[in-house]
Amino acid sequence: MEIRLLRYFLAIASEENISKAAKLLDITQPTLSRQLKQFEKSLGMKLFYREKNKMRLTESGQLLKSKAEEIVFLSDRMEQEFLNRKETVLDGTIMIGCVEADNSDTIAMFLEEMIRQYPNVRFSIFSGTSDTIIERLDKGLLDIALLLEPISAEKYEKIIFPRKERWGLLVSSESLLAEKTTISVNELIDIPLLCSSRLEIQTMIQSWLPLENQKLNIVGTFNLIFNVFSLVENKVGSALTIEGAITNRKNENMKFLPIIPEIQTNCVLIWKKNNLLTPTIYNFIDRIKKAFES
Repeated sequence: MEIRLLRYFLAIASEENISKAAKLLDITQPTLSRQLKQFEKSLGMKLFYREKNKMRLTESGQLLKSKAEEIVFLSDRMEQEFLNRKETVLDGTIMIGCVEADNSDTIAMFLEEMIRQYPNVRFSIFSGTSDTIIERLDKGLLDIALLLEPISAEKYEKIIFPRKERWGLLVSSESLLAEKTTISVNELIDIPLLCSSRLEIQTMIQSWLPLENQKLNIVGTFNLIFNVFSLVENKVGSALTIEGAITNRKNENMKFLPIIPEIQTNCVLIWKKNNLLTPTIYNFIDRIKKAFES
């Protein structure tokens, strides 16, 4: 499957019109129509429904579109990486995945420093859950990722950030719990809880309990903390979270209670082992390493 044909296909999908796509691609309409027919024939499936002045994707076309976008993106990045290696001045784009955490401002600090030194460097930050970020990292759609431990890191190189993330309970300001300044691990047992949907996090939280057979009353799970703010405010449950995930989102309707004895988690910067990275990305990783070693 040629990259050229995927570009033709994506242009038609975007413009929904052969003539407009041909103009965008700077080729003739008959040529594009012929290429599309040959492409569909080679795949053994129709990619578009033909209407009078519009081309609509079939179900097969929609599936191909999602994959084609990734393939073309990776192809463009690879070409750019080889071009970058010919240059003495660092440039290009750093693709970063980032979870909700206090250490995200550390990443921002290093980006600011690097861009000041190398004005041609650009960056793109993707925020999401750890599972989504790892999936994109494995596909090559991200270069590096800032994640919250615990994670399975056998496939990755990593840098442990020195500043730890503090765990606590996010409660409604109208609940009796809001009268407290901290909350103990034992007190969590009788509280309706909302927690991360990640199995690794749930296992870690369960390990906090002093007795092996004790169970937490988990009434709901979430992937991103802001999705349950209204549930916390309305006292459906209290959310177990790190303080850094809500630092810039605190409001008078909720209160964060640190857990005692204090429980902390590391943030880690990871990237795939044995992966060919651009000089720009190597430089970015290296400056973080040196900063934490000093």
